Amino acid sequence: MGKAVGTFLIAILSAVLAIVGYKFFEGDAAQNANSNNNTNAAALPAVSSADNPDFVPAAASVTPAVVHIKTEYEAGQTSRNPIYEMFGMPQQYAPVRGSGSGVLISKDGYIVTNNHVIEGASGIIAVLPDRRSFQAKLMGTDPSTDLALLKVEGEGLPVVPLGDSDKVQVGEWVLAVGYPLTLNSTVTAGIVSAKGRSIGILNRPSQGGYVDPAQAANTAIESFIQTDAAINPGNSGGALVNTSGQLVGINTAIASQTGSYAGYGFAIPVNLMQKVVGDIRKFGRVRRGFLGVSFPVPAVEDQLLRSRGIDPGKVSGVYIMGVQPGSGAEKAGLKEGDIIQGIDGNNVLTSAELSERIARYYPGDKVELDLLRDGKKRKATVTLQGEEEETVTETGAKGLEARLGASFAPLTDRMKQQYRLNEGVYVTKVEPGGFFDSAGIPEGTVIARVNGRPVSSLADISKSLAASRSGMVRLDGITPDGTAFVFNFPLGA
Repeated sequence: MGKAVGTFLIAILSAVLAIVGYKFFEGDAAQNANSNNNTNAAALPAVSSADNPDFVPAAASVTPAVVHIKTEYEAGQTSRNPIYEMFGMPQQYAPVRGSGSGVLISKDGYIVTNNHVIEGASGIIAVLPDRRSFQAKLMGTDPSTDLALLKVEGEGLPVVPLGDSDKVQVGEWVLAVGYPLTLNSTVTAGIVSAKGRSIGILNRPSQGGYVDPAQAANTAIESFIQTDAAINPGNSGGALVNTSGQLVGINTAIASQTGSYAGYGFAIPVNLMQKVVGDIRKFGRVRRGFLGVSFPVPAVEDQLLRSRGIDPGKVSGVYIMGVQPGSGAEKAGLKEGDIIQGIDGNNVLTSAELSERIARYYPGDKVELDLLRDGKKRKATVTLQGEEEETVTETGAKGLEARLGASFAPLTDRMKQQYRLNEGVYVTKVEPGGFFDSAGIPEGTVIARVNGRPVSSLADISKSLAASRSGMVRLDGITPDGTAFVFNFPLGA
């Protein structure tokens, strides 16, 4: 009996010791595991919501100063109801209204928006997010940059502080603020995906299908900031701001085949905007200096260079295709084949950057160019000329026409009926190695407008080309397979 009790007690004691030992080693293992986990956590970077971009302050400061632009048009610009037309019923005309965005840039009521937002409007109203509504006065426009300046009279108006678009970097976070799709004030975020973009949208025919020759004569200045912040119809004229709430661009366009957001939006750099707005306030119009050189647009630059036996990879800058007689560039000794690499110490890699830089200067201003000629670096000081000094004779226009490398003839009656055009010309011959050849424009292509002006003869083409003081050429037409196209040739700065 006593032996059995002793054995039982030993068994109990062994079990207790086993449990104590297990708990001891389990605690030690857990402590080691926690120690290892803490070590790993210390080795990894800490991630918290505080490290994410904070858009709240910028959105809060900017939104009150981005206004809703509402436009109305004359009774003659009315919309027809196709249902009434179908059944031959009397038309009940409704006035046409438009919608866009604008940015308050001064406490005394100056608002910047896009020219295409207010173009042709008989009435313009600016509505603030706090529901205050103002009748806006149009102070001036610049179709070449698609900018317009409005003025309202009010007190306690909020403003968006101006930033420096030259300091904007690809990959930088930005906000787009505006009134897309007639919605209330909307903020979207994205990054700057590119700079110096030229997409060929400016100086297009207006709502009536015609561009005033005086406007068409101006060179389109396209050097957009590209962003993937969501921009839709109605955002035009709105603000593109950095995370500090500073204005870096005026939203202008989207790249889309559907008309809605498809990943890319484009904004006019604020530094260029300041020059345009300053001119309108001071002179009532934009005064712009011209360099007097021609160059290929980015879309066909590689083709043109190769047609001249030049390797595009060896051209770091803007290749000069021609120098206008009597221009500041000619007087400074610039030559065809020169490569412009910088302006006043600022590097330029594309024609879009060159155009935008030159557009900031006035007639009479001097600019120092960094050139590459025959592989050697040079400098040249050019005195820019004004529009009134840029004259193109009929002979000069024909010379520019010859540089296109194509011959034209009026449309036949059959072709007018086929393409449903009242007038136009078609390409009868394309010269090998010429501009049309390099751009891939084939024989049989129909040209309906040149620089926004309808053309029906060689004389019309010459007049349209002559109206382009700095070599801006815009073609609206139809390819032989029936596809409509728009082709821009901003050949000069």
